[in-house]
Amino acid sequence: MKEIVADVGVNHMSIVMLEDGEPAEFMIETQDNKRMIGNVYKGIVQNVLPGMQAAFIDVGIDKNVFLYVKDILSNAMYEDAFSNTNSAKGQNISELLKTGQSILVQIIKEPIGTKGARVTTNVTLPGRYTVLMPTVDYIGISRKVEDENERERLKSIAQKIKPKDMGMIIRTIGQDCEEADLLEDINFLTKLWEGIQSKSESNNTPSILHSEMNLLDRTVRDLFTKEIDKFVINNKSEFERVKELVEIISPSLKDRVEYYSNNADIFAHYHIDGKLSKILNRKIWLNCGGYIVIDQTEALTSIDVNTGKFVVTFDLQDTVLKTNLEAAREIAKQLRLRDIGGIVIIDFIDMTDEEHKMLVIELLKNSLKKDRTKTNVFGMTQLGLVEMTRKKVRQRVENVIQSSCPYCKGTGRILSLETIVYNIEKEINKILIRNDIKALYIEVHPDVEEYISGEDDKIIESLQEATGKIIILKGISTLHIEEFNIEPIENKEIIDKSRIL
Repeated sequence: MKEIVADVGVNHMSIVMLEDGEPAEFMIETQDNKRMIGNVYKGIVQNVLPGMQAAFIDVGIDKNVFLYVKDILSNAMYEDAFSNTNSAKGQNISELLKTGQSILVQIIKEPIGTKGARVTTNVTLPGRYTVLMPTVDYIGISRKVEDENERERLKSIAQKIKPKDMGMIIRTIGQDCEEADLLEDINFLTKLWEGIQSKSESNNTPSILHSEMNLLDRTVRDLFTKEIDKFVINNKSEFERVKELVEIISPSLKDRVEYYSNNADIFAHYHIDGKLSKILNRKIWLNCGGYIVIDQTEALTSIDVNTGKFVVTFDLQDTVLKTNLEAAREIAKQLRLRDIGGIVIIDFIDMTDEEHKMLVIELLKNSLKKDRTKTNVFGMTQLGLVEMTRKKVRQRVENVIQSSCPYCKGTGRILSLETIVYNIEKEINKILIRNDIKALYIEVHPDVEEYISGEDDKIIESLQEATGKIIILKGISTLHIEEFNIEPIENKEIIDKSRIL
């Protein structure tokens, strides 16, 4: 059973797709984090970098976007308003673009970290059943349509309805559709492209020419198919709007859209909250007792598999195989649920049997078939690591839900107590150079106070001996554990009244 549950709030929209009651995909959009992929802009070339074979384009957003030479159409596009042209492969970018030149681009990869958005001049406009590619002459059928007879039928229809000098792809949801449905879809997209071209001629530079749908509308377009048993929404106005949209594009699914009128939290009602909280966990336990650990770096995501509590003493290889097989299923699930993209390295538990290795790789590939995002598994290296990629187009879910810790700066680590005491000692030495004082009053976090005052005051005695000054220590709970304040004291009466440790 498949269900879509939508939680629409004042400043956010969260959508979960459930498969047999378990979260399979989680998407979130906020006012400050709206999707940019698919947006079309009229931009102006700011910099052309022949050494990088790239250009930076001002499209009117916070950061300039970047355009690789392989994502540029040939020079004819500037003469013919982005009509049917070939790729600029093999050409130098300085031959194609000049600083100050106007250009029409579409975002294909959102800004991630310090990197700006990536764009292309090869615009694609997705519809319910088809995708229009107005800048290339091409026909494609979704690779997930596996029946050869159906592929040939769809290709035949596409050849009849494809606009002249344009390309089109029939999406997976277009499988078994009649020609009239596909034609209606492609006609709508053709008019949309004509509107974009018209705006491009009249609008100033830079400006936005086309914005992608919001999360709820994209869900209706891309996910709400006949395979979905129920689409539940907790916002009355959005429910009514979605129902009207569904009636237009898929009338047979209208009765599957439901309004959740209960005052209780919709995710709690569907027992989703606790399950979603686990997507932020670094360690994920497996049913067999093993676990996987997911770590993200700037360059890649690493996943480590461990047997944990699962040990079968009579056959170690059987234990390893069962753990790796369960881990393969869970890894495919977590990649999809967390929307992890880019290079992924998986360190399965070492297997000596080649047949066991093949079983794990095949299960991983089969489990990834449910993923709408393109994945490639390249097999196992000599070190026993599995290399794979998953198309990376936007920030991971956890990067939308969380922000970097202001204390550890995203490292997940803080200074040790020993290092904090060392830093205090260094700061004391700086103060003593500048001041002729009797004592030092030091405010620290309570944990640091306990550490310094522990073991019969040996640390504080060492500090007093090294500095030749009286140390007055006080724990302040409002301080961060790495923070401390040191105040020189010259008045002997203050020292006598203070608690000297």
